[in-house]
Amino acid sequence: MRTDFHGSSSPNFTNFGRSILSMKRDQVGHSVDQETQYQDSEIEAFQRQVAQRFHELSLVDSHELLSVSWISKLLDVFLCCQEEFKAVLFNHQSALTKHPMDKLVFDYFERSVKGLDVCNAIRDGIEQVRQWQRQLEIVLCALDNQKSLGEGQIRRAKKALVDLAIGMLDEKESSTNLGHRNRSFGRYQKDSHSQKHNLKHFRSLSWSVSRSWSASKQLQAIGSNIVVPKGSEIIATNGLAVAVYTMSCVFLFVMWALVAAIPCQDRGLQSHFNIPKSFIWGAPILSLHDRILEEAKKWERRNTSGLLKEIHGIEKAARFMNGLTESIPFPIDEHKEEEVRKRVEELRIVYGGLKDGLDPLEKQVREVFHRIVKSRTAGLDSVRYLL
Repeated sequence: MRTDFHGSSSPNFTNFGRSILSMKRDQVGHSVDQETQYQDSEIEAFQRQVAQRFHELSLVDSHELLSVSWISKLLDVFLCCQEEFKAVLFNHQSALTKHPMDKLVFDYFERSVKGLDVCNAIRDGIEQVRQWQRQLEIVLCALDNQKSLGEGQIRRAKKALVDLAIGMLDEKESSTNLGHRNRSFGRYQKDSHSQKHNLKHFRSLSWSVSRSWSASKQLQAIGSNIVVPKGSEIIATNGLAVAVYTMSCVFLFVMWALVAAIPCQDRGLQSHFNIPKSFIWGAPILSLHDRILEEAKKWERRNTSGLLKEIHGIEKAARFMNGLTESIPFPIDEHKEEEVRKRVEELRIVYGGLKDGLDPLEKQVREVFHRIVKSRTAGLDSVRYLL
């Protein structure tokens, strides 16, 4: 489902405030007290902030969508929205113990806990990409900044490329097959014993989610009870139900985008986002959702271990380089050497992006994890204190 985002001056944005939060005003006529008006404006401001942040994210061009830098910006947006949502709840603590707000808040915190496993799986996926980065480094050490290319250098690079291809193929299959998360490389009969030995680290990573864990099922569990608040709930909570619904949709989308981009077991993008047009922040979120799905449908991205731009760069550059090294005659002629150096430059660009971006991204995922835990603990403690 698509909606159009035109900024804060659009008719839809004005209608949002009237159609959702004004329900309760209509119930009491024109005698709405000052506190209620302040709460309305605060929640509407929260909607505007969420809409603006995701609108800015949606302006990304197709070449940067799902890149490490874009995922980093997405996590920044989530952390900002989380803090703003936390402030809204803090300013209205007394409402958190009243029905139906008590259940809505409890459901949100329980939903957020399910995101902790996603964060763990994503962190492990980043570590897997880091393993591929190390294989690229071997290739670059063998071929980059060399005055001349000899047979030994080409063979060393070729072996690293084969190791990389096998590791990425294994990850692709494990992303869709739970039963083979930690299987050996026994099916590669054509590989030497020493090659299998050197590849042990690909499957010996310490994964922090169980072998039966499924990213697809976890996303379904996160989104299973996210429903548009009823008019009676909006009135009873003075609009706070809208804030909870907003943050729940933001949370689901961010977890879904992480699973789409980063390798993790049993990836699946089947989550549905049915956001009414009256919520202006839904327009940029739905736009990004559709664009990511379109990216997943591309022929060259089907069955990939992750939609991260840099993963596609690794696959593409390594495939060309692998084919090139297969056909190199020795001694290498000038034309072939020039072609090799061109492909090495492409690998160097991909490697540089990973080297600069993976560590900060992992720190952000860790921060998201801890922020979820802290927010849940603080929220539940506040409710217990008021009881």
